[in-house]
Amino acid sequence: MSVTGIMRTVLRYVPDALVPGTRPDDERVRHGHVGKPVSRLDGALKVRGQAKFAAEVAIEGLLHAAVVHSTIARGRIASLETKAAELAPGVALVMTHRNAPRLKAPEAFGEGDGVAGSNLPVMQDDRIHWNGEAVAVVLAETQEQADHAAGLVSVTYEEEGAVTNFAVAQADAHHPDSVLGEPAVLAIGDAEKALAAASHRVDATYTTPPLNHNAIELHAATVEWADGKLTVHDATQMISSTAGSLAKVFGLKPGAVRVLSPFVGGGFGGKGLWSHQILAAAASKLAGRPVRMMLSRQSVYRLVGGRTPTVQRVALGANRDGGLDALIHAGTVAMTTHNNCPEQFTFPARHLYAARSMRLEQKVADLDMLANTWMRAPGESVGTFALESAIDELAHEMGIDPIELRRRWEPERDPTSHSPHSSRHLVKAYADGAARFGWDRRDSVPGRQRDGEWLLGMGVATGTYPYYRFPGVKARVRLDADGQVTVSTAGHEMGMGTATVQAQHAADRLGVALENVAFEYGDSDLPAGAMAGGSSQTAGTVAAVTAAADALLAQVLKLAGNDSPLGGLRTSEVVARDGGLGHARDLARHESYGSILRRAKRDFVEAEETGSMPLEQMKYSMHSTSAMFAEVGVNAVTGEVRVRRFLGSFDCGRILNPKTAASQFRGGIIMGLGLALSEATLFDPRSGRVMNPSLAEYHVPVHLDVPEIDVMWTDIPDPQAPLGARGIGEIGITGTAAAIANAVFNATGRRVRDLPITLDKLL
Repeated sequence: MSVTGIMRTVLRYVPDALVPGTRPDDERVRHGHVGKPVSRLDGALKVRGQAKFAAEVAIEGLLHAAVVHSTIARGRIASLETKAAELAPGVALVMTHRNAPRLKAPEAFGEGDGVAGSNLPVMQDDRIHWNGEAVAVVLAETQEQADHAAGLVSVTYEEEGAVTNFAVAQADAHHPDSVLGEPAVLAIGDAEKALAAASHRVDATYTTPPLNHNAIELHAATVEWADGKLTVHDATQMISSTAGSLAKVFGLKPGAVRVLSPFVGGGFGGKGLWSHQILAAAASKLAGRPVRMMLSRQSVYRLVGGRTPTVQRVALGANRDGGLDALIHAGTVAMTTHNNCPEQFTFPARHLYAARSMRLEQKVADLDMLANTWMRAPGESVGTFALESAIDELAHEMGIDPIELRRRWEPERDPTSHSPHSSRHLVKAYADGAARFGWDRRDSVPGRQRDGEWLLGMGVATGTYPYYRFPGVKARVRLDADGQVTVSTAGHEMGMGTATVQAQHAADRLGVALENVAFEYGDSDLPAGAMAGGSSQTAGTVAAVTAAADALLAQVLKLAGNDSPLGGLRTSEVVARDGGLGHARDLARHESYGSILRRAKRDFVEAEETGSMPLEQMKYSMHSTSAMFAEVGVNAVTGEVRVRRFLGSFDCGRILNPKTAASQFRGGIIMGLGLALSEATLFDPRSGRVMNPSLAEYHVPVHLDVPEIDVMWTDIPDPQAPLGARGIGEIGITGTAAAIANAVFNATGRRVRDLPITLDKLL
């Protein structure tokens, strides 16, 4: 297949009646598609092996790349011998800082529209900034030849003093300029004084380790230069911004870089712009041939950042009636000086509970390490572990049911911004979840329930994640005379159901059958789409499609003219239904799209618009929330922890597709199981080297680790959000680790404040 053989992915719904081996479901092909459990449009392509990922695009003359990594954390290259590698079989080129094209440093997150992991220049000098930085790229005819030759590159270094010990670096921790635009310190009243005077209090330290994403699909880019333009087949969740950032790095005009990303095998925040795409494009330019760079699993750990470690203090003070007099959440994260991902762990405490006094504080300890980055619910996932564990400790100390204690703290308005809630039904989510889970069967006395040698316990915690909708998202809607609709936007489908939900939305918006809608995405040449991050893509895309569809319908009504049954009607009097336009109250006044376009002698009509400005975020406090319930068994002999049951009860506004939503919720919870029980990136504090860069040593949950996971939701639309829906991609992981930790305490009476909860901490 040539480089132009896979340009854009267009997904179209096929009714089950047309797919062999499945049964028709009349409900799916009726109007009113939003809210129905439609299967993912991309599912069949993936099951059949027809979905092409970034490392599967075939290009004639393709070279394969391998990376040589530094072995020190800070210093400079003293010698670099590449002769043996250059003479190895199949090798076409060895690129180092000595022959790499001159490039501009990329813009990191928070710098302009940059999405790079850091703002360090890529292979432009002999400096070393972290253990694992790329010092050479080998290009060869096959991947095996490239990997072999990379092992022949010899490098020596002049080491400089490096800060690689987080515990030591905390002594020089400092306040960042801001935490995602929020102040690093937020104080309401004198929380320390209120804590000291409180009738009941908890004051404890919680720690979380570094983590890596470990997406199934390895990071990869297949690149080609032609006529001064760069085409990149990438595994990215930030198509438009990646294209713009690469153009700046290579000094190209906007639009001279095209990024294609039709399918992504897992992202979670880590598939943005890293050095490997820049290195692949630079090496391709130098060699004059297309290049594929697919990172090995070990190289992913060396070149792609993950979650940073945290040390968090949570102190809570309550009065005799259970009111929250003091809430203190403070601590430190590790970061570098060349990125800005502060792991905003204090954010849940800013919005969840009504406290009479509050002090929230974040500090940063600078390390010489690979830049950390966003990882599913950055900040909120680890912040809720500390906060919700402390609440459980306080509830136990007070002898109050932990759900009841949280109910007493339910705020009428946002506790820090004082903005009204757009929609908040957390208390209902708790009540519904407790009833289904059987919370009333929980024994409040730890260690009293057993099943043979297994100690049993239940735990609960709140999950939360903010609503985001970013400006500038565009969509194009095209209506053909045969009634077919194509929705186009440079968005992403990473398996979460974006294409499916947007097709459902467009079908309802235009009043057509779902099989008449195609969703076109995954190409930076399309209208600028939303990034797949911050649980924001659905709302942002819905707003853009709404604007484009409304503009298109206005055009169609104008084309209808006075000879139509719609003649004389204003847009406010017309609705889209039954494959055309009709009077909102008079069913007899209707004309199909095909009839209107044929009379107007038009083959198609289309409109491209930008979504409305997200002013709702300025007026309201908008958050998805959840009540997370866990039942665990802890082996009294070995200390092994097994999660037996888990339930997530969610309040995320309207659920647009129950089938894909349930999958998203469960996926987040499974990631939370890993956060709670097994995952940790082992970072050598002496050298700054990652010591377990493989799935053999970094333990993600596997099938036998995952219990029955039940999910439910309020399904109450948020009146301020497009289609009433808030984000669901990241809420599942928040609160999960705390619910499990609290269940472990209920089972054993032992409180683990240091993740992951491994058996050695319970023996």
